[in-house]
Amino acid sequence: MRSLFGSVRSLGFRRGPRRLLAGIAGGIAARTGLNVWLVRLLLLIAFLLPFVGFAAYVVAWLLLPWQDDSIPLERLLARG
Repeated sequence: MRSLFGSVRSLGFRRGPRRLLAGIAGGIAARTGLNVWLVRLLLLIAFLLPFVGFAAYVVAWLLLPWQDDSIPLERLLARG
């Protein structure tokens, strides 16, 4: 599992400091250089697709590191 989390960290995505909910759109916008509101709009449109948008957001929430490099799924697995 360490290699999975190391790979995720090496992608360079971090949850953005300009967040409304979990910082997913802010992190994607910061990494890609896109406007944060455009990314939020695209994510909102993705939620209109049955199951796909919500599932992708949950996976991103579990795997994208916070600004301090901690990954929520890694913390959950370390507790158990």
